[in-house]
Amino acid sequence: MSARDRLTDGLYGLGWGVVKKLPEPVAVRLGRGIADLTWKQRGKGVLRLESNYARVVPGASPERLAELSRAGLRSYLRYWMESFRLPAWSAERIRDGFAPKDLHHLTDGLAAGRGVVLALPHMANWDLAGAWVTTVLGTPFTTVAERLKPETLYDRFVAYREGLGMEVLPHSGGTAFGTLARRLRDGGLVCLVAERDLSSSGVEVTFFGEATRMPAGPALLAQQTGALLLPATLWYDGSPVMRGRVHPPVEVPESGTRAEKTSAMTQALADTFATGIAEHPEDWHMLQRLWLADLEPRPSDGERP
Repeated sequence: MSARDRLTDGLYGLGWGVVKKLPEPVAVRLGRGIADLTWKQRGKGVLRLESNYARVVPGASPERLAELSRAGLRSYLRYWMESFRLPAWSAERIRDGFAPKDLHHLTDGLAAGRGVVLALPHMANWDLAGAWVTTVLGTPFTTVAERLKPETLYDRFVAYREGLGMEVLPHSGGTAFGTLARRLRDGGLVCLVAERDLSSSGVEVTFFGEATRMPAGPALLAQQTGALLLPATLWYDGSPVMRGRVHPPVEVPESGTRAEKTSAMTQALADTFATGIAEHPEDWHMLQRLWLADLEPRPSDGERP
């Protein structure tokens, strides 16, 4: 393991080992302080965040984009502070930390026994939403994680999420899709972060007026297993409680080839994600390149786990 990898792994370990022991007001202030310091340094991540926000809020002035990026980094660091502390949260704290709307789309789908694919963009804190589902609804689910470097860091994230009640499969290796399909056929729940394609072979969609690719997995799983495909969006509203919405299902088209159906369903997901992101842009934590116009050559940006 390189010195950089050891440092990265050590910093995450320090976060989980120390931040979770801090009083919550102290952790909140720490996260905001780190966010503001990072924002002032105007590094690549901040500039990329502003570039992405420029698509979400067309016509925004440089001053407005700067305001959004500062709020976005504060939201991003809130995610990390919460995530470092989640393993120490009580069931009551998890229950009170998230207030989803239109949850009946999810609970009715699960009650029908047909399986549910819940697809989300990188908004607010999906780990908290996942912990709420396993703790409050008592529903375990399966998800997929990118294999991170160093391997010890990936292992930390798997252990962390498994400790919250999630089954975590590696993104690479070729076996994840089959396992997800089996879980859905058994009437289970699969949760996937789904607005950024990591394979370079996703479905091309229009997103905020420009072309990008999103993963085909959610639509393919719904077609192959008969599972319900539900988009969800998350946001913060300035309170200690995270908000969210489960949107109406994306239906499988009645006609067309599998590729045509997958394209239409993935575009429907993209449209729903765009609606949620446009309403709460500062809670969309996309510090990487996303649109095709920005992806040549393909970057080596770090991916948020």
